[in-house]
Amino acid sequence: MTAAFAHLHVHSHYSLQWGVSSVRDLCRTAAEAGYSFLALTDTNGLYGALHFLEAAREEGICPIVGVDFRNGGETAVVLAKTAKGFEVLSEMVSCRHLDPRFSLCRHVSAVPDDLAVLARDPELLRALVPRADCYVEVIPGCSEREALRSAGELGVPPVASNAVYFARVEDHPLHRLVRAIGLNKTLSTLTAEEVVGPDRWLKPPRDMAARFSHCPEALRNAWRLARRCRTDWDRFEPVFPCYPCGERNSLDILVERCREGIGRRYGKSDPAVEARLSEELELIVAKGYVDYFLVVADIVKERPIHCGRGSAAASLVSYLLGITHVDPIRHGLLFGRFLNPERKDPPDIDVDFPWDEREDVQQSVRRRYGDERTARVANHVGFGARAAVRETAKVYGVAAAEIREVTRRLSYWTHPSGIEDRTRNHPRFQGFPLDPPWPEIFRLAARLESIPRHLAVHCGGVVLTPDRVSRHAPVQRSAGGVPIIQWEKDQAEKAGLVKIDLLGNRSLAVIRDALAAVARNTGKTIDYAALDPVEDPATRDLLARGDTMGIFYVESPAMRQLQRKTGRGDFEHLVIHSSIIRPAANRYINEYVRRLRGEPHAYIHPALERLLSETYGILVYQEDVIQVAMGLAGFSWAEGDRLRKVISKKSSEVLEKFRQRFFEGCGWRGVSPEVAGSVWDMFLSFAGYSFCKPHSASYALVSFKAAYLKVHHPAEFMAAVLSNGGGYYSTFAYISEARRMGLDVVGPDVNGSDWSYTGKDRTVRVGLQQIRGVRRETLERILDERGRNGPFTSLADFQRRVPCHPSDVAGLIKSGTLDSLAGGLNRPRLLWAMATGLHRRTSRSEGPPAQMRAPLRPPGASLEPAAPALPDFTLREKWIQERDALGFVLSVHPLALWDGGWPHPVVPAAKLEHFAGRRVWVKGWPITRKEVLTRDGEPMEFVSFEDESAIYETIFFPGAFRRFCRDLVMERAYRLYGEVESEFGAVHLNVQRFHVPAGVTSSPQTPRPLRAFR
Repeated sequence: MTAAFAHLHVHSHYSLQWGVSSVRDLCRTAAEAGYSFLALTDTNGLYGALHFLEAAREEGICPIVGVDFRNGGETAVVLAKTAKGFEVLSEMVSCRHLDPRFSLCRHVSAVPDDLAVLARDPELLRALVPRADCYVEVIPGCSEREALRSAGELGVPPVASNAVYFARVEDHPLHRLVRAIGLNKTLSTLTAEEVVGPDRWLKPPRDMAARFSHCPEALRNAWRLARRCRTDWDRFEPVFPCYPCGERNSLDILVERCREGIGRRYGKSDPAVEARLSEELELIVAKGYVDYFLVVADIVKERPIHCGRGSAAASLVSYLLGITHVDPIRHGLLFGRFLNPERKDPPDIDVDFPWDEREDVQQSVRRRYGDERTARVANHVGFGARAAVRETAKVYGVAAAEIREVTRRLSYWTHPSGIEDRTRNHPRFQGFPLDPPWPEIFRLAARLESIPRHLAVHCGGVVLTPDRVSRHAPVQRSAGGVPIIQWEKDQAEKAGLVKIDLLGNRSLAVIRDALAAVARNTGKTIDYAALDPVEDPATRDLLARGDTMGIFYVESPAMRQLQRKTGRGDFEHLVIHSSIIRPAANRYINEYVRRLRGEPHAYIHPALERLLSETYGILVYQEDVIQVAMGLAGFSWAEGDRLRKVISKKSSEVLEKFRQRFFEGCGWRGVSPEVAGSVWDMFLSFAGYSFCKPHSASYALVSFKAAYLKVHHPAEFMAAVLSNGGGYYSTFAYISEARRMGLDVVGPDVNGSDWSYTGKDRTVRVGLQQIRGVRRETLERILDERGRNGPFTSLADFQRRVPCHPSDVAGLIKSGTLDSLAGGLNRPRLLWAMATGLHRRTSRSEGPPAQMRAPLRPPGASLEPAAPALPDFTLREKWIQERDALGFVLSVHPLALWDGGWPHPVVPAAKLEHFAGRRVWVKGWPITRKEVLTRDGEPMEFVSFEDESAIYETIFFPGAFRRFCRDLVMERAYRLYGEVESEFGAVHLNVQRFHVPAGVTSSPQTPRPLRAFR
């Protein structure tokens, strides 16, 4: 039965650190209780409004949009009665966050016919009654007698409310938890005023009727008001930016620039280009995207090194405007993946820039269009598994050390079945005591995972509107002062906001810096946009070998192994490989390799041969899902695209509806259930994330450009990789890779190092940026002084010209930065001499800091006579100092410290391929690891190790993982025993035994005892 009451004051978990229920949970609970209306009124925001509208439709609930405004002493729930009311609410929320003069009274009274106000403050109501549609909110236990008296005195209808903060009564402990976290308190110190009572749940009609038996009219008023509010929210219309084109027509400008692009890209036009351009322009005009393309083209024009990617890379117009760099005609990219007549949601254009230029690009857009017309997209940051456990344990008063011991075992992800299952069954927790209150902590933490914690700024999403952004979306400022909409990217899309993703990419900075270094070193200028090395034999050979450390998107262990298995370094196959590497596709990857290497195969269905011929019958791209669904089950393009999105988001309920629709469609077309099932299984391999072909092609082109630089300008390239923080691996791993490439890696030098790493000829020099424990201002002062007055000639000259704090001097010496000025002093003598001089200077009394005063010795004087004859550091002592000063060992590979400590002969990693099928011992230093689950849900791990000769891959299958996972940590030497396995030429070690050196003595040549695990 339909309830003659409606909850009009309801908080979801988007009332941050107050509410705890998702909008879907609230809508489902309301539907189960028999309600037909429900309002969402989160505090000072519309954070979950679009998700709420969608969830309400799916649950058969009529949604009412509102906001619980809290502004100093003013408090009221404001509901949108009309479409205009939604716009006004958005403006009001924006003013509440952006305008310190915001007044609820002033803003509400301006639009009396579009909003309804529920308040309890008699003074606020008295001010609003003549100018607004007002109601007195009556909440059980919250001065309800006074509220009813005010209603009578003011002549304002009372409305029953429960001021809901959670869907069910059993959610109250979770509410107390988020309040304690928000207030940084323990549960025992929370006061009654800091939480709501356990009765503030979404009570069913019977409970509300019983509670308001003394005032049934308040229930009826809530029902009547709900019926007056708009609930039939239609799809939001797209909101495009407006390109400033003066008196000219924007379409004319677009066509003119495309014509210029034809000359630049092709030299001259041809029928294929003309036909494709005509097709795209017709659809771009029809969909309203003309100004959008021009805006993005202007943005990228200012930054020549960029990568337009995503589905927009399938557009010839994007290619001609210079937004993207992959020729869509040459590579057969479908424009329909970006725009097609059936597509309803507004696609956006994604552009990568060098990571350190992204903020400047976004600020440039903001300056050009103004704060009113531009804003960034928000991220709703939730609790990850580790954070959920950590914060819950803190409010339970658990000691910090104990919390660290638990959370480090959780790693950075959780078993799909949840925190409780992982802590109960994962090998890392075997033998680890988890006494109370830990079981209760895990139960609550598991529920906390789904709750938003705070708003952050999306890494690249920018919204541009033709007028004020606040008319279309609520705006507030981020912690850093940046205007952001309150919605994340999915809600922004649902609201019709067409965003531009301006993202940062480290590899583009690597390419930029390497090209600049090549120009400095050789005088040879290489234009990024014109660089097209896809036919370069040396580049293709490197990619085919999988020697791709440092190369964008193809340097992960899985990608390097795939390159070796296939032996293909051409562009077309790299595009496939960039897309087929995804978490759920392992079994299809192996089948793909077998087929590529010539194993006979049949297509799942004859209708798919044309669609999947270039990928050997395997679904690889997002377009494959769409086109196969169309070809086998009669889906429209829009239905296929919706299926693709549902699969990627792993929405089980919606996915089941699509599965039924797919099987029915296949049945109507005569496709057998077995074939349909095989295809559906392949569809599911796209869960989590997957790429469209234009996106993969864009990334593959960047990979080729990086690979070209690694082959032809290795020192400049590796220096750029190191300067920009690397990629998949640690700095030490890239240092090792540079040495394996035959490059000489030399330490930081006060006269030879720049801020960044530098590469020239066959040498890479460590930059001052790598030195730890030395103040940045000191390092910058060194560079500035050297740049103005030339190299330093001696230690005394350095002391005279660059005042240093004593700790900075020690850091410079231990890192080797001052070795070239030592004049025969070893590092111990150098430390003694410098420390002695500094001690004498710092012992003076009053005045400026001693390290900033005049040096002890006159300019040009030597420190050497003052230093006693001290022995040099041992190799191990130097290693420890280098590790502390640089973060890694530079003078020796750390494995060399155990050269005398291996009781069995070990095989160099570079020769493992000659031992396929045999069991061997190897030594290794771990450089990256990845824990995964088997099909049966058991954890296992892939770990990449290196020795002095090469990187090699290992697999810890579930049995080995259970035995060894608690003892495998990074930055430590190991000895491993296992069987060398070769698959299509790619080698890995199946680990069966695992030894950890138990300690390190002072001399690297002394044998070390080993602790064995069998």
